[in-house]
Amino acid sequence: MNFTEDREITGHLQIAKHHKDGAEEIVFDDHNVITSGMGVGLSYFFTGSGSGKITDYHFDRFQVGVSGAIVQAAVDAGQAGIPLSAVFQLSGPLERTTDYGGAASKLVLSTNSKFAGTPAATIQTGKVFAYIPFSHVTRIGDRSVRWTIVLDEQACISGNIESIGGVSQFSSKPINEIGLFMGNPRGLATDTSLLVAYRTFSDITKTDDFSLVFRWTINF
Repeated sequence: MNFTEDREITGHLQIAKHHKDGAEEIVFDDHNVITSGMGVGLSYFFTGSGSGKITDYHFDRFQVGVSGAIVQAAVDAGQAGIPLSAVFQLSGPLERTTDYGGAASKLVLSTNSKFAGTPAATIQTGKVFAYIPFSHVTRIGDRSVRWTIVLDEQACISGNIESIGGVSQFSSKPINEIGLFMGNPRGLATDTSLLVAYRTFSDITKTDDFSLVFRWTINF
């Protein structure tokens, strides 16, 4: 069964730059990709085979990355027949708390999390996630919920982005992918998250001149 098709789960992502003078500039406005992780996570919930805590099923964290074009190019080229919905991780996620701005940013980060592929046995460790405040989750219709993700002025500045090991591989690369994650549907002792929605977009070089706002709507 194609869970997302049968359940008609769809999504839409809008990205806006909020400048210091209050002006807003829409830089992206298009559909997103509901990944197979959505079906895996919700199946844990509906079958009662996962966590017993409802909060573990919240879409409460995200990652941004710098290699979205690689993922899209591979899919466009039909490499290994991989559909974009099968993606379970960002191609080039930011890997350090300093990549997200560290103490200078308003983001709340997790540094002791994992994420799971599909099948969920594929577990990756040592990943950084940024949390989405519950106040930034809004029901906007009978079947629609919107997550508002804000990268404040000090967050994810391109010149600060470095890879693990101290090698400045990302310092000149702009942001061009984002993933929305379900917190811990298996209820493991260490949060093990599932990618439920993903999107690549045109390069955005983040500076401290603006905040970047992602309005992510999912229709269930």
